[in-house]
Amino acid sequence: MPALTVGCALAFCLPGAQATEGGGSSYPMGAENYMTGAMPPPGFYTQIFAESYRADRLLDNRGKSALDDFHLRADVIAPRLIWVTEQKVLDGDLAFHLNVPLVDLRVDVNGQHQKKTGMGDIIFGPALGYHYSDKFHAIYALDVFAPTGRYDRGDLANIGRNYWAFEPIAAFSYVDPAGVNADIKVMYDFNLRNRATDYRSGQELHADYSLGWGFDNGWVVGVGGYVYRQTTDDRQDGARVEDNRGRAFAIGPSIKFASDSGWFVTAKWQKESEVRNRPEGEAYWVKLTIPL
Repeated sequence: MPALTVGCALAFCLPGAQATEGGGSSYPMGAENYMTGAMPPPGFYTQIFAESYRADRLLDNRGKSALDDFHLRADVIAPRLIWVTEQKVLDGDLAFHLNVPLVDLRVDVNGQHQKKTGMGDIIFGPALGYHYSDKFHAIYALDVFAPTGRYDRGDLANIGRNYWAFEPIAAFSYVDPAGVNADIKVMYDFNLRNRATDYRSGQELHADYSLGWGFDNGWVVGVGGYVYRQTTDDRQDGARVEDNRGRAFAIGPSIKFASDSGWFVTAKWQKESEVRNRPEGEAYWVKLTIPL
């Protein structure tokens, strides 16, 4: 599938710069899992992504705590509709998707707290799928993040980013029911300006990955996570913000079960480390895919 983005945007009223604006991203890192680069046959499909993220530390450019008292809780359910058409473009299978995330976010900073619940930033876009062999597959896509989530520049917590973002994607999957299963989805984010704050977050390079072993009975067991690097500086009022580029790495156990009737589910837990200028925490992910 092309990238699913649940749109759980993290924005905080914090002293100093924290990587991209508020230390968050339009894309929730590590959202994808097994089968991310394998497009199914023509038809309609629904996916449900569920995430629970917790962080108790916000780290600065040296990897030290930027705040003495910081807690973040984000719970997301993100239904997604996928249409794989019968059309061929550049010899690839043409598909489209729409994702509408529902977010429950709470932020606690130095004795103050705020909670918001509602629809986050909607994600949509086209994709082309290729099957290079019976086991090796690829998807090339472009996701668009629309600023539909609630945002207020004076709030402690926001479930929208308040700017458009564009994300080219290249995803690859090697699928063997009785052997190695390997997936990687590489993404590059171009963020536009937040007009409410005159802040433009830097560009971001990141990849979700998974590696596991299939037991020829529908089960795959292995590990998964993500790698993240901010590649350009943020700009505030047109001036470059220095020494605040974000980075992170996450890994944890990951499993998949595929039924004989076509639906499959993946689940994983991932722990973040090597974090700079962002929150550091852990996340639980579940993804259910059902053909309609």
